[in-house]
Amino acid sequence: MSNFLFKSLFQQHVKSMFSKSNAIIMRHYKDTALTEPIPFSKDFLFRQMFDPVSCTYTYLLADINDKTTILIDPVMEWAERDKTVILELGLMLKYAINTHMHADHITGTGRLKCLLPGCQSMISRSSGAKADIFLNPGDKICFGRHNLRVLSTPGHTEGCVSYVCDEQGIAFTGDALLIRGCGRTDFQGGSAEVLYKSVHSQIFTLPLNYRLYPAHDYSGRTVTTVAEEKAFNPRLTKSLNEFVHIMNNLNLPYPKMIDKAVPANKVCGLYEIQDAQKQ
Repeated sequence: MSNFLFKSLFQQHVKSMFSKSNAIIMRHYKDTALTEPIPFSKDFLFRQMFDPVSCTYTYLLADINDKTTILIDPVMEWAERDKTVILELGLMLKYAINTHMHADHITGTGRLKCLLPGCQSMISRSSGAKADIFLNPGDKICFGRHNLRVLSTPGHTEGCVSYVCDEQGIAFTGDALLIRGCGRTDFQGGSAEVLYKSVHSQIFTLPLNYRLYPAHDYSGRTVTTVAEEKAFNPRLTKSLNEFVHIMNNLNLPYPKMIDKAVPANKVCGLYEIQDAQKQ
């Protein structure tokens, strides 16, 4: 057998083995990405609501027996809707919570406090925003017999946190981890390297069947899982260096709402009300 023929056959063999290995790996990812969700307990209420302008999800969680409820990432323009839902269901809003200081919409926490007296606002201590209660990593947010655990997941902004409800097998990841994506890292103290480490150390270490609910989705998707994102996220399945390169070369436009949203969100979404009172 000539050297040329031997080399050609060897290269074909290697190529075939490589293709088979890739197929096995992809089949493994697909198999492990299908997980059985943890069913919600009978006394746990979950509602996912949507703002079509900023594509923001607001989450309502409640203890059905106790009637105590919390809202995650409310939007100012939809505060009346949130109030109506809460009152119709006979619930009492205890906390209005943000995952971070948003740049694409004004939070509804301040308005909700006016509409539903007794409600308190919450945000991460490292967010740079005002709130009634500042959250630290490891804190628990209690509503009725249920609770959320606070995870520090900076990188999109310096003050991003995620909220985990272990009993129900769910987590709310804000802009740190989106469905098949992640938040940008080029403003508000963002860092691609920090975000990568946050997701891999805090979110990807959760049980594979935990359902993940992001702050946004722009393609009509509502939920993902730890297993799915570990298998299919096109950015966060890359190496750290590859991820940093991707994020540093997105060349995204300047956020349309940032100059209005950030000043408002620094004061719980009441920037315009405070301005009007000064005039």
